[in-house]
Amino acid sequence: IVVLANKIYMFSFPQDPQHLQTIETRTNNRGLCELCPGLTCSLMVFPGARAGSLQLFDVSTAGAAVGATSTPPTINAHRTDLRCIAINHSGSLAATASVKGTLIRVFDLRTRMLVIELRRGTDTATVQSITFNDDSSYLCASSDKGTVHIFAIKNPELNKRLTVANVGYLGTYAGSQWGMSSFTLRSECPCICAFAPPGSGTAVKNAVIALCFDGTFHKYVFTADGNCNREAYNVFLDVTQDLEI
Repeated sequence: IVVLANKIYMFSFPQDPQHLQTIETRTNNRGLCELCPGLTCSLMVFPGARAGSLQLFDVSTAGAAVGATSTPPTINAHRTDLRCIAINHSGSLAATASVKGTLIRVFDLRTRMLVIELRRGTDTATVQSITFNDDSSYLCASSDKGTVHIFAIKNPELNKRLTVANVGYLGTYAGSQWGMSSFTLRSECPCICAFAPPGSGTAVKNAVIALCFDGTFHKYVFTADGNCNREAYNVFLDVTQDLEI
């Protein structure tokens, strides 16, 4: 799959590569496009024709004749353009963030209905990455603020909420679900995050790995009650030194 600013090209691969289909898309300069990583699902998601929408496509049907009047399945996720998208391992859920970056929404891809709305923060930020863990019980997200947020998906009662949720004038903000845990890296340093393998036996634990633009590696272990502690740190690249050279 090759993603360009206004098109997505699909090819058979690796043996005897053949062009299967081209999809015209909304201007997509960031190349947003996610393919389900699981072996039993061939679903792909990318920005739809309408601002803030998410289009679904089953790549197993690429190249098949489709009626000219058929409407592609679409989810109206946000009011403004998408900035970051993710799909879980089973292809049942997708998460989206807009260019505003304050909210992350998770949708059921079968029903196309909203499952949960998560609040990253109140100020505008550029969401750099969103990732589900293997069983979609947790989701983590990072931004250019240098903070990684961890949310509970299967047990949303673990997420934090404002204690003033009954104050009417705050509207939907008062009922927002905030991260169950978070950790801050270097301030204003962009990073991408993902869940570490959980281990096995007595070694099972939940951990998030973050790779930062400044060349640093971080691993944080978290618990269901919100505790979060750094377990590992390393510097893989001295960015400052490279820039001076």
